[in-house]
Amino acid sequence: MAAVRVGLTGGIGSGKSTVLEMLAQLGAAPIDADAISRGTTAAGGAAIAAIAERFGRDFITPQGALDRDRMREHAYRDPGARKRLEEIIHPLVALESARQVEAALAAGVPCIVFDIPLLVESGRWRSQVDRVLVVDCSPETQVRRVVARSGLTPEAVRAIIAAQAPRGQRLAAADCVVCNDGPSLEQLRDMVVQTARRFGL
Repeated sequence: MAAVRVGLTGGIGSGKSTVLEMLAQLGAAPIDADAISRGTTAAGGAAIAAIAERFGRDFITPQGALDRDRMREHAYRDPGARKRLEEIIHPLVALESARQVEAALAAGVPCIVFDIPLLVESGRWRSQVDRVLVVDCSPETQVRRVVARSGLTPEAVRAIIAAQAPRGQRLAAADCVVCNDGPSLEQLRDMVVQTARRFGL
């Protein structure tokens, strides 16, 4: 039987990473595009040589990783810089994601979970997954969690939330919803276990 492909999404501070970890513990193969992307720009990552060539060695740290702060400042001054960086990174992420999917299929896993923060915004992902799983919580919970873990101001977190797809739009796209508005980890795990059954886990 073919593996069920699940697109996992949720706003900042929703607990999406925790749910992904729980699904992995239940036997799903997690495909984390953000983690793959970070890997390409880490020391010795697959994107480093192309970044140095296109932007200059100044954008590479002495350790051989992308200098994120310098790139962020550069992108602020040059709006086209982000697009040029994405042109380097995105094909590498797609390639590694495909490799991980092939490895998961070869291993016979029943479910592959794609962690896609911008699933609703991108539009292209819906046709590539069988189910959409949304981790949901109130904006107040999002703000509280992100402030606690990041040190950002509540205003800064609200600005990030405002830039993401509206909560209602995410919920409208969902086939399954895990409500993570303050249950204990045990309660959250119970909800994830129940949901995972629908994916053959």
